[in-house]
Amino acid sequence: MNLYSEARSGRIGGHTSERGCTCSGRPLSFARCQRQLRKQQRLRQRFTISAAAFRPCIDIHQGRVKQIVGSSLKDLPKLRNEAGEESLVVNFDTDLRSTFFAKLYQHSGLRGGHVIMLGADEGSRYAAFEALMAYPDGLQLGGGVTSKNAADFLNAGASHVIVTSFVFREGRLEEDRLQELVKQVGKQRLVLDLSCRKRDGKYYVVTDRWQRFSELVVNAETLSSLAESCSEFLVHGVDVEGKQLGIDEELVELLGKAAPLPVTYAGGVRSLDDLERVKFAGNGRVDITVGSALDIFGGKLPFAEVLAWHRDQEQEH
Repeated sequence: MNLYSEARSGRIGGHTSERGCTCSGRPLSFARCQRQLRKQQRLRQRFTISAAAFRPCIDIHQGRVKQIVGSSLKDLPKLRNEAGEESLVVNFDTDLRSTFFAKLYQHSGLRGGHVIMLGADEGSRYAAFEALMAYPDGLQLGGGVTSKNAADFLNAGASHVIVTSFVFREGRLEEDRLQELVKQVGKQRLVLDLSCRKRDGKYYVVTDRWQRFSELVVNAETLSSLAESCSEFLVHGVDVEGKQLGIDEELVELLGKAAPLPVTYAGGVRSLDDLERVKFAGNGRVDITVGSALDIFGGKLPFAEVLAWHRDQEQEH
């Protein structure tokens, strides 16, 4: 049995008798037993996991709730010209309004989920406003957020606004734009989307529907610096997002170790086992969102089971 399995089964520890310990299959002196106890207590601390949480989502495209593989959306002009609507990979499309899902999350007691507009059309804005007003202060709003419209979404009921492209231009972080947003809405209501992809062994923030690499490496130094201007991070594992291929465990581990603020991971979750993997890889410090895999979005993973898992985490916490 490896350390991970032993920690989860509770077998680590228990050397307490002054008459000696036989947990290893042979008697130990009290002093040696205590050394072994301290060593194994350190291992137990290493595997003591805090509670993670499930964060729901509502993705809106052309006024409809959909699940789309994000990397199939095109923002760069050259890519838009080369690819039409047929290039979109749509995992789910429904006639149900955004308010249906907002009310579902509200009645389930789920807070901190996000509404993402995958386009700036009026239909998507209307559907987003409907969801925010249906669940006031229960959902975050992302997609096309700028310093000019951020207050509109907050006034409509968003608890936070999520920003990415507005503060990244041509692969660079625009500090002045970020500070402009902080001035407008306050860092306590600002979430930074640091969706990232791996290149040359490092994770970089990507923008323009995840087509353009920025110069920003996702590491402890970057996260600590950005934490001065926001209250949370939302991180998409772009290489696995929407594909139900399993999580990017290396990225989750990085976030669990380096993020100084609450962080939500999105990408590749397909089962309850994947939720547990995020929990352990992120040391309970990384929350999880699930999209295409859920049965409410046409997938096989029952929403009811994910909700039950979430409530178990709340009890553990």
